Amino acid sequence: FAACGSDDEEQPAGQTAAPAAETSPPADQPGSGSDSGNPEQPATGTTITTADSQFGDVIFDGDERAIYYFDKEKTSESECYGDCAVAWPPVLTDSDPSADGGAQGRLLGTTERRDGSLQVTYDGRPLYYYVDDPAGVVLCHNVAEFGGLWLAVQPDGAPVP
Repeated sequence: FAACGSDDEEQPAGQTAAPAAETSPPADQPGSGSDSGNPEQPATGTTITTADSQFGDVIFDGDERAIYYFDKEKTSESECYGDCAVAWPPVLTDSDPSADGGAQGRLLGTTERRDGSLQVTYDGRPLYYYVDDPAGVVLCHNVAEFGGLWLAVQPDGAPVP
């Protein structure tokens, strides 16, 4: 599988790719997090859901993409811009995000990025993808890059240990 990050760091032991259980709606269903391209439909928020992984239940988006915290960030303010945001794109939304599966709606929120876009937060912390993660797979948990660790997120908002 593809290595995470560009720092030529070795992947921590025990990290293997495992498909997530299919718990999210198909990408063409409303609320899946996909952009249908239909201008007559109102903007919908990104869906945050859960699925099983090699780390237990973790959060994914409605398109089954794994989601991560950046442990360097302790508040809702993003510190990941430039090259960081290229490797670890922020989870963005057009309106209020929604919870599905075991994700907790009360933990969802948004924060405004420097460019005015809305980034989804969970338990008050910004959310990110890893650019090369395939759908349904958590490849980049516990990876050190850009001055911190990238951690998969449990449904209760705690990072995976």
